Amino acid sequence: MDKVEKTSFWGPGKFPLGLIIGFLVLIGILLLPTPEGLPVAGHRILAVLVFAVVVWVSEAVSYEASSIMIIGLIVFLVGSSPSLTNPDKLWGTSASMNLALTGFGNSGLALVAAALFLAACMTYTGLDKRIALSTMNLVGTTTRAIFMGTVLVTIVLSFVVPSATARGAAMLPIVLGIIAAYGVDKRSNLAAGLMIVVAEGISIWNVGIQTAAAQNLLTVGFMEKMLGERVAWVDWLIAALPWSVVMSIVLVVVVMKFLPPEMSALQGGKETVRKQIAELGPMTSAQKRLLLVTLGLIAFWATEGKLHTYNTTATTTVALAILLTPKIGVIGWKDIQSRVPWGTVIVFGVGISLGTAILQTQAGAWLGHQIIEKTHIDSFGPVVIFAILAAFLIVIHLGFASATALSSSMIPIMISLLQSLPGEINRLGMTMVLGFVVSYGFILPVNAPQNMVCLGTETFDAKQFARVGIVVTLIGYVLMLLLASTYWQWIGVL
Repeated sequence: MDKVEKTSFWGPGKFPLGLIIGFLVLIGILLLPTPEGLPVAGHRILAVLVFAVVVWVSEAVSYEASSIMIIGLIVFLVGSSPSLTNPDKLWGTSASMNLALTGFGNSGLALVAAALFLAACMTYTGLDKRIALSTMNLVGTTTRAIFMGTVLVTIVLSFVVPSATARGAAMLPIVLGIIAAYGVDKRSNLAAGLMIVVAEGISIWNVGIQTAAAQNLLTVGFMEKMLGERVAWVDWLIAALPWSVVMSIVLVVVVMKFLPPEMSALQGGKETVRKQIAELGPMTSAQKRLLLVTLGLIAFWATEGKLHTYNTTATTTVALAILLTPKIGVIGWKDIQSRVPWGTVIVFGVGISLGTAILQTQAGAWLGHQIIEKTHIDSFGPVVIFAILAAFLIVIHLGFASATALSSSMIPIMISLLQSLPGEINRLGMTMVLGFVVSYGFILPVNAPQNMVCLGTETFDAKQFARVGIVVTLIGYVLMLLLASTYWQWIGVL
């Protein structure tokens, strides 16, 4: 008789522990009495929110899978709740399904999708690599110049490649080529420093440019949904540019301090870069067309509300349509289909839906009132309020592997809190600068996808990354407080 093997429900490869904890917490919250002043639907949405945070932080399942679970929970938990307008009737699954899918009709989702398509065009044509190499060719061959040149490349790519992960992937072969030209070991200080500059430089410019990261576009989407207005691309840039410029310099200084390079100059550095440029050959017709469309797109972004009334979503979508047009464009649907991370689109849409549900079930307003009542944050001025909320976001980000997930769960709560505050406060501006803080993925490699891309080169370890990241985070936080006390008040942000 064959021996029957015992199976374990809890072992490796079995039901994820984080998912079990998420469901247990969900059930536990649902079993609690509904607090006074909070509708049943709002109570259930807060339970879904906590479930989402547990699953996202633990990475028990993929973000895409958890997003589908969240849709199902919203549909059935809200659908079986009493209606807000008529407690004798239920929401119904039809209304709750519309609520669960509302994010997929948000203009911010269209912008994210278009941005991902644009990034795919860049990698498909190789224009991203050509821009990076050409920018690197402009700098000198001293170690400091190479570090600053690496930052400069990340800045340029941030304007034209609206995907942090894609920018990281574009930078890797270039930086690895420079490291090889130095003739140093890949675990040297020089190699570690350059790769950390790439990862953290991308995060710094995620703050600086609205279209550089999905979490920024998510924040803009919540602005439109919850505040009825949004911050233009150029206004975001005006507010964030000083911080990103100063922090770029700070990053290089900190990296060279903690990881002093083994040599002061690169012999044959420019020759290495020029060799890689020569290998690319002359600029192709597709690259020229893509560059022309991209420059035109940036011009439209920068003049929104000044020379025209077309918003970022509209101009980006039109640009994408041009790039997909046969003969005129640069890529076909089959090529772009395989290069776009469709899961990001799903996660983004569900994130907007969850935020909308927090708003429409009155969960956000109730939570905002509770925070004010318990912390007395309403007794402080805008700068102190920003300091407290920014510190909270920085700390909680340590538990998230995705700034998009962090933005999905926290920005709606931040907006609800701001709406509950009495007195004169620029809620739109405060939301924007809190959105800046969502990109603080400086301390742990797992806090941002580009960090993990760079970590995969095995040029640095988590301890080296954290040493640099803690200092960059502290300086970045203090600098934002300084801007909140001066510059941001001068330009009317706070």
